[in-house]
Amino acid sequence: MARLLLIGAVAAVVFTVISIIDCAVQPATRHRGAPKAAWVVITCVPVIGGILWWIIGRSRGSAETFTVPDAPDDDPTFLREAAAKESDERIRQLEEELRQLDEEEDDEGEADDEDDGEGDDSPKGRGDDSDESGDADSRGAGDGPNGRPDARG
Repeated sequence: MARLLLIGAVAAVVFTVISIIDCAVQPATRHRGAPKAAWVVITCVPVIGGILWWIIGRSRGSAETFTVPDAPDDDPTFLREAAAKESDERIRQLEEELRQLDEEEDDEGEADDEDDGEGDDSPKGRGDDSDESGDADSRGAGDGPNGRPDARG
């Protein structure tokens, strides 16, 4: 009989200590019926305080008060922000590529302009559409230097 009382006393002390710790660790929003400090004092009463804490004082918490946080790839807000950042970055890259292409075209256009008029005053050098021989007879009578009919005749 003494062993049974000793085991019961140890179980009561363990149960009371666990109840006190659980009451003290829970946030104040999870205490029902009385403030947190009052529940800590109530749970100090051996066995009865613990039983009252587990049955009445401790709320189980609803789904809206305790939610499991979403992983970043499951969070729609995070995904929208990430997509916006990616699209902004892609737009910036495309604009940069277009700017570089425009600069290259401008550089090539300036080089073509410089090459067209330098050192060659022949009709071929100016880009005329005359035939390969370049003689005036092949252009036709009355044609001007650019291959068009001459206003003089």
